[in-house]
Amino acid sequence: QVQLVESGGGLVQAGGSLRLSCAASGTIFTSDTMAWYRQAPGKQRELVASITTGVFPNYADSVKGRFTISKEYAKNMVYLQMNSLKPEDTAVYYCNVRRVYGAEYWGQGTQVTVSS
Repeated sequence: QVQLVESGGGLVQAGGSLRLSCAASGTIFTSDTMAWYRQAPGKQRELVASITTGVFPNYADSVKGRFTISKEYAKNMVYLQMNSLKPEDTAVYYCNVRRVYGAEYWGQGTQVTVSS
């Protein structure tokens, strides 16, 4: 079992930066994919970025060049550095861990609001 707790969300002006953190309790395997998703009001949850050992990080087209996902396995942490934020980045951001065999775990989410 894995529990995920996100932090670092908040209100920021357009063009600003935020760094989201996700702390995982339980066992995280190097084969797990760790990811950030987001869900804006009235929209479906979408993948923002994911990272797996030995694979280049994957990013949604809308955040490429602005967001960077990273992980610290020793600390069971995954981060999302968000730069050049836009109002359309406003959403609840969720941390996700997916096992190779399909099991998934989600955090409670952290709100990111970008004002214009």
